[in-house]
Amino acid sequence: MRKLLVLALFLTSATIFAQGTITGTVIDSEMNSPLPGANVVVVGTQQGEMTNFDGNFSLDVEDATGQIRISFVGYVTKTVNFNVSGGNTQNLGEISLEPDSNALSEVVVTGVVDLAKDRQTPVAVSTIRSTEIQEKLGNQEFPEILSTTPSIYATKQGGGFGDSRITIRGFDTQNSAVMVNGIPVNDMENGSVYWSNWAGLSDVATAIQVQRGLGSSKLAVSSVGGTINVVTRSAERSEGGFVKASLGNDNYSKTIASYNTGLNDNGWSGSFLLSRTSGDGYVNGTEFEGYNYFIGVGYQAGEDHDFNFMLTGAPQQHNQRGAFTRLSSYLEYGEGGEPNEKYNPDYGYRNGEEFTFAGNFYHKPIASLSWEWDISSISKLSTTAYASFGRGGSIGAIGRINGMESFALPKTEDGLIPIDDIFAYNSGQNVPSLGGTREGYTGGGNQYQGEFVNGHNSESDYVDNEDYIYGSENGISQRSSVNSHNWFGLIANFETELNESLTLDVGADLRSYKGFHYRRLVDLMGADAYVSSMDRNNPYRFLTETYEPTAGNTLNVFKSIDDEEKIDYYNDGLVRWAGVFGQLEYIQGDISAFVQGSLSNQGFKRVEYFNETPGNQETDWENILGGNIKAGMNYNIDVNHNVFGNIGYYSKQPLFDAVYINFGNNLNPNLNNEQVFGVELGYGFRSQFFNANVNLYRTSWADRFESTSAVFNQDTPDEIRGSANLLGITQVHKGVEFDFYGRIGNKFRWNGMFSLGDWEYKDDITATYFDQNQNPIEGVPEAVLNLDGVKVGNAAQLTASLGADYQIIDNLSVDATYRYADNLYADFDATDALNDPDFEVFELPSFGLLDLGASYGIDLGQNRLNFRVNVNNVTDNIYISESLTNVLADPDATTYDGVNVRNNVFFGWGRTWNASVAFRF
Repeated sequence: MRKLLVLALFLTSATIFAQGTITGTVIDSEMNSPLPGANVVVVGTQQGEMTNFDGNFSLDVEDATGQIRISFVGYVTKTVNFNVSGGNTQNLGEISLEPDSNALSEVVVTGVVDLAKDRQTPVAVSTIRSTEIQEKLGNQEFPEILSTTPSIYATKQGGGFGDSRITIRGFDTQNSAVMVNGIPVNDMENGSVYWSNWAGLSDVATAIQVQRGLGSSKLAVSSVGGTINVVTRSAERSEGGFVKASLGNDNYSKTIASYNTGLNDNGWSGSFLLSRTSGDGYVNGTEFEGYNYFIGVGYQAGEDHDFNFMLTGAPQQHNQRGAFTRLSSYLEYGEGGEPNEKYNPDYGYRNGEEFTFAGNFYHKPIASLSWEWDISSISKLSTTAYASFGRGGSIGAIGRINGMESFALPKTEDGLIPIDDIFAYNSGQNVPSLGGTREGYTGGGNQYQGEFVNGHNSESDYVDNEDYIYGSENGISQRSSVNSHNWFGLIANFETELNESLTLDVGADLRSYKGFHYRRLVDLMGADAYVSSMDRNNPYRFLTETYEPTAGNTLNVFKSIDDEEKIDYYNDGLVRWAGVFGQLEYIQGDISAFVQGSLSNQGFKRVEYFNETPGNQETDWENILGGNIKAGMNYNIDVNHNVFGNIGYYSKQPLFDAVYINFGNNLNPNLNNEQVFGVELGYGFRSQFFNANVNLYRTSWADRFESTSAVFNQDTPDEIRGSANLLGITQVHKGVEFDFYGRIGNKFRWNGMFSLGDWEYKDDITATYFDQNQNPIEGVPEAVLNLDGVKVGNAAQLTASLGADYQIIDNLSVDATYRYADNLYADFDATDALNDPDFEVFELPSFGLLDLGASYGIDLGQNRLNFRVNVNNVTDNIYISESLTNVLADPDATTYDGVNVRNNVFFGWGRTWNASVAFRF
């Protein structure tokens, strides 16, 4: 009897202390993916636990009813009611948390965005969320936030604002797709992405997802190396906003203000942002100023229709460091045998104010209108129409003084260009260092005789008095190379569930692009006029109109260019794109798989205004078919382990300059699609405290074409100027990647990655030679380029990082990241390997960088004040980030850290810092 009484008391107490169980899954509202490590606590008690790496939790509760509070760093805390009366188990389903960061939260349709889901989409993927972007980016370039991602190498190049570049598995952005909310932004002519045009993305990005390899995008995009998806979407947010101010080294300053209206009763919502960034630049002579604006408007028309409008742009102007900086020059203007990594040979001073020959100014707004229609419970149609108008270009020098271009003129004591001397010489004053006094113009055209007239860098085929137009004393001017465009596109995707396991997607991708390319004058630099004789239809044009290269002059993207005075060259590039795509996705239990294919027709047309006569200026459309097919499968072995694999083939159309070669209307006689074949295997491990991924990949990129200028029988009566066409270039990139994330307790988190690539050229190739009319040159044999086994340059083939975050007390945390790069080879011109069986590229010294940061927040009721400090390259390590030339160090060569000082190199930045304060309301 006593035993029965004890048992009854035990069961009663057990009932008292465990009324029931609640379960659920915590997810990110914007990425629709699990949130591992989220805190789930019963309000008013100490009961709680953390979600596992699938976002799941199971919690025994003592009371039958109550509330749980779900929190996660960087997300808005959420409270949910529960009721487990009678000892039941209640499944609360999916509980979504909204990001709570200093990023803008606009409403953007996601039906055309292909985002990979963990343990489901069989591709190698890494995701950087808005909290990390806003906190850790500081005053670095936008691509640098991806430096801790496997197989990614980001560098600032010359160090100008927005001039950074990025490679994925050794492929640059010409062969890696960049997309904003599913909209492709790679230039349709050359495939490049110029990050200065997208500097404002760091202000509005909700997340960046990098899919390495062919990826999961259904479009026929250039994802040879991978796809960078910039996501700027979120669920409808409550009314509020933030203001933020940042300061940093070299007078860096940034201010941001944003406001979200929230969703009103009529279904409307809006988000707005404006920011300004400026500074002197870390590199000498790289002053910059940039702006960013964002407007997002959403409208929910009932339950079935959702409309969203987005407009964003980043007008900017910045000075640059060019590509002609020899390592010996860095050393010459350094101290104590160490290089001056801030040295810039491309600027000087005009009357005491900074004057640069290298710079960029651009404004590339993009507008999109999206419509998502829920046709039924199993079908929906997502459509996005977009337009982009790019206006601007680069600035530089044109002309010569005593046979010397601007970069070759005698330098000042500080190694700068003698700008005041150029103005004096151009205007006829006596400048002994530049050759004395300039003579007046006596050339053709019967204008400006005896006055001071500047001219071109290169000879003209249409006039013969080269002394004044191309000769050694034709003066130096400042010019801008304009690369503007109009771009329109439409992407539509229809999705339907065929059954519980199969989903079908079909859609279309339509684009139309027109690029405008010409040069115009920026500054005559003391001369009276400029004579242009590069237009065969109108030689001896004397020009005086100049155009200031500022961000303000790019704001009106609808301004006509017809009346602008153009010099040097003038042509249009037109591209039309019509594509269709389809995907079949299977999800059943522990298995998910997809197969997708796309087919596209790209049409190319070129219009040459200067070098062709009216009636012969336009080419016909050259239409080229291409496409891809991809398939992959993921298998979740159990709650901890999963494996996946994918395979794909891509017949990739060549870029515009490989269709029409040698800067003319010359159709490539060896026009072929590039062939890309990729295969990948992956393994993932998930647990409550540790998450890891391992990937193996191999990508073959074959049938590449390059054309380079060539001169035969130089300095003889039989001299021929033409080109060398390089056929059938093949690269094979293979490697292994490892990344992990873990936590110890609630306060310490750590992460890291390691990637090792083996990227080489495969097989020797041949080069054939053509004259300027694209006729084969008789008597010149084919040459062999000995590229087989040569390492691919310009990207580190070994990268690694290790990072940690520690929460010292509530609202105060510190973090550290160490990054390492090795197996970095010099860039080179393929023609360097002509008939050289011993050709090789040299390896740059490895380097490691340590970054530190600290964050502190103060809650002010419903508002919050956040402080952040970043210090990058804490140890002030001096390192070469890339070499643009491949001059090997022979035993007699002068070297620095093993690198021949005759090479043109870029140094990475030394120690930099940034501090910010943000107020959210």
